[in-house]
Amino acid sequence: MPQEVSMREAYGKTLVELGKGNRDIVVLDADLSRSTMTQFFASEFPDRFFDCGIAEQNMVVIAAGLAASGKVPFASTFAVFVPGRCFDQVRMSIAQPGLNVKLVGTHGGVSVGEDGTSHQAIEDLALICSLPGFTVVVPADAIEAAQAVRVAATSYGPFYIRLCRPKTPPVYNRNHRFKLGKAVTMRQGTNTTVIAVGLMVAEALKAAENLRREGIDCRVLNMSTLKPIDEAAIIKAAAETGAIVTAEEHLEHGGLGSAVARVVARHRPVPMEFVAIKDTYAKSGKFVELLQRYGLVAKDIERAVRRVVKRK
Repeated sequence: MPQEVSMREAYGKTLVELGKGNRDIVVLDADLSRSTMTQFFASEFPDRFFDCGIAEQNMVVIAAGLAASGKVPFASTFAVFVPGRCFDQVRMSIAQPGLNVKLVGTHGGVSVGEDGTSHQAIEDLALICSLPGFTVVVPADAIEAAQAVRVAATSYGPFYIRLCRPKTPPVYNRNHRFKLGKAVTMRQGTNTTVIAVGLMVAEALKAAENLRREGIDCRVLNMSTLKPIDEAAIIKAAAETGAIVTAEEHLEHGGLGSAVARVVARHRPVPMEFVAIKDTYAKSGKFVELLQRYGLVAKDIERAVRRVVKRK
């Protein structure tokens, strides 16, 4: 079985590589560098690292000022704090002026586990996708996370990259090259399409393999760029497979499912199902148990696929 790898660690080590090649890259954190893994950059480049303390609003404004001065700031904390705690500062200081700030939220979704409800970011994608001009990326594994960070560093404009807490199984090999705004077909299929983001991509691939044994041929797309979303890939999937299931570690409204549904409704209406957290906040517990309790594992995707195929 492939070894699981931390997206956060990949992020921190990639920052160090980028920092060696570009002195304009600076990193900010909000007293969580050991958890977000920006500690690697802090150790290598202490004069270009700024620990803003438990003051996420200030961190965002400082990052905006650095960007306005020509720097390329990466600002990191838990996803529940950015964009959650400092949404107004993100809106006013980054989105409205369109500044070149890279926000990286770790510990997204319910997979933070025992940290509990207060630390579970299940609304962050809805919040950040509401802001004009932001590019939003949700990598599926550590390899894609590192690639996305590199692309963000060389692409002008506001970015939000969402990472999860636990180590995740690789879905790509080292030859993968992340392309901004492009979905990746992880598996071909003709009966339905599962469009997933983050750690749900691995679950979608498991579900597709299980469904194959039942005679259901399931296409799987990794929609790692949530904004701007790959409309062409969605329209093609709807036209060729006639049904779509979305899978995300986020509330059902405002994230991947909502974005895909807008494209489908406008261009190619087909039956849809949504694997996501329903209208509730989750409890505290081990992350594997939470994913199971709130319907975010392969068997839940399989059930959704069976339902949507019946509706074709």
